[in-house]
Amino acid sequence: MKHILFIVTNTAEIGPKNRKTGYFFPEVAHPYHEFIAQGYTVDFATLKGGTPPADGYDASDPLQKEFLDGKGFARLNNSQKLSEVDASRYDAVFIPGGLGPMVDLAQDPLVKKTVVEVYERGQVLGAVCHGPVALLHAKLSNGNYLVDGKKISAFTDEEEKGYAIEDVPFLLETALREQGAAFTDVTPWQPLSVVDGRLVTGQNPASASAVALDMIKLLEANPTTAPASKAQTAVSANN
Repeated sequence: MKHILFIVTNTAEIGPKNRKTGYFFPEVAHPYHEFIAQGYTVDFATLKGGTPPADGYDASDPLQKEFLDGKGFARLNNSQKLSEVDASRYDAVFIPGGLGPMVDLAQDPLVKKTVVEVYERGQVLGAVCHGPVALLHAKLSNGNYLVDGKKISAFTDEEEKGYAIEDVPFLLETALREQGAAFTDVTPWQPLSVVDGRLVTGQNPASASAVALDMIKLLEANPTTAPASKAQTAVSANN
């Protein structure tokens, strides 16, 4: 059984007008569904632990409702502190978006340390929408930015201008390009998942399932990616 760690934001407000935010619900619910459907186990970590704030729940989406009503949502609301999690025990790490990550995951040293160690250990690393902000400022052992020269997608500047331009502290696409990312995108709000080695990134909420499915392909092609037998939880997959 594969074990996946989601690193989720704790941030509930952003910007000068204190816009309510958090993780974007479908960017957790949709990948969770894909991982669980594959028979994987998913754990959740945040910087502070506990219940992270949610944003963007759509009751008309059956996968979001399935997640809300299932055991996964309850476990998310009892998230572990990232400082108490050994990420080396997981086969992959996934970082969903929402505007919240633009605050706490953008600069946090532990987040940067975690994503670098995950990548350099040879684990699969995925992120979607604003989630790739966790990769920003992360430097590899050789001193290079993790994103330098990598094919990366994330929420685009064009998408942000129609969504939260007055709330975000910077434009994610611009920042990734400035650190050397080979930024890749499609028409705004259309799905895109980009794979570069063991790194998988998606452009926007519509890309969340595709990112999870591409991560699954990598995991199934490399069955010994990480010592999953040592994973912190051996809980059976549940919805």
